[in-house]
Amino acid sequence: MAKALEGIRVLDFTRVLAGPFCTMVLGDLGAEVLKVEKPSTGDDSRSFGPYEGGESAYFMSINRNKKSMTLNLKDPESVKLIKEMIPHFDVLVENFRPGVMKKLGLSYEELSEINPKLVYASSCGFGQTGPYSSLPAYDLILQGMGGIMSITGMDAEHPTKVGSSIADIFAGVFCAIGILAALRHREKTGKGQQVDISMLDCQVAILENAIARYFVNGESPEPMGNRHPSISPFATFHTSDGFLNIAVGNDAIWKRFCGLIGREELVEDPRFVSNEARNDSFDELKGILDGIIAEDSTDSWIERLREAKVPCGPINNIGDVVNDPQVLHREMILDVDHPTVGSTKIPGSPIKMSETSGAVYKAAPVLGEDLMEVLSSLLGKSESEIEELKNKGIF
Repeated sequence: MAKALEGIRVLDFTRVLAGPFCTMVLGDLGAEVLKVEKPSTGDDSRSFGPYEGGESAYFMSINRNKKSMTLNLKDPESVKLIKEMIPHFDVLVENFRPGVMKKLGLSYEELSEINPKLVYASSCGFGQTGPYSSLPAYDLILQGMGGIMSITGMDAEHPTKVGSSIADIFAGVFCAIGILAALRHREKTGKGQQVDISMLDCQVAILENAIARYFVNGESPEPMGNRHPSISPFATFHTSDGFLNIAVGNDAIWKRFCGLIGREELVEDPRFVSNEARNDSFDELKGILDGIIAEDSTDSWIERLREAKVPCGPINNIGDVVNDPQVLHREMILDVDHPTVGSTKIPGSPIKMSETSGAVYKAAPVLGEDLMEVLSSLLGKSESEIEELKNKGIF
């Protein structure tokens, strides 16, 4: 299959999660991604467990479709080498704190002088400007500051982070979108630009109806457990053997649902006659439904609800997810051959397209495995020149 970003080269200075997730997306779409890592230790996430065959499974899950070389960025010889490389690249991605790349002599201003077509993407906790820009940040910090913890969980006394590192992941996704937009602009104008992504900005952007409710009502929304703030019944219910999610998104579904459970009179009940009424009377409605749903098993309810075209689903654990027939059919769990680990499983690409789908072409690289190939084929360095650089200790 053709690759959407074939011919695009990405120089990747990122580590841990937000930046590597962005460059993984670009790699899945066919870009050639060269990951630059610290000598000896590499990306910090190489030291995050669990381990498989001596390699971090965490690192392998978000660094597929990349090459790896090592460089000591604090060494002027490394900076000189990077500047030799810049004309060969379309995109640079970094997620250091603002000012670090400038201190290294690798700022957007300096590198765009060498390559005016360069798309230079910077992703960090708070962006390149503003009163917080110099502060360090991790996913937990941004989930708290970005408001999502204040609306997640069972009640206001127990603010709860989302189980996945969504502050990092959304920053990675938005950074990839920004890069693609900048590449499109470059096609039209021939000019690169800097992409400035803030994890805090991204958290604000995904708060959706929480911000709308605040501006309409003047009150900060609080956690509501698993119910929806504006749609009812749209919540989690106990079954006889577990849990079940039911999402009645409109009155037509409500009518079908009431017929299924044998409670047609609820359709005309003034407390439940419309979504707004059901939302206002949610506690009463849930009290009625709890007793009904608890009478049967999760699997039985799912079969009946799906037949009636009422949106529903189980609460799968991770073992359920990775063995789900729909997930497997969509190739979202893949076996890849790692150079030291051998066969290992990782998530697939969710970007499906008729001509240029995202795909996994290679497993995550061993630290520095592509160093020699990059220096010889990309920069035309001879064996003696590479040996000279190696003796300087920059690798």
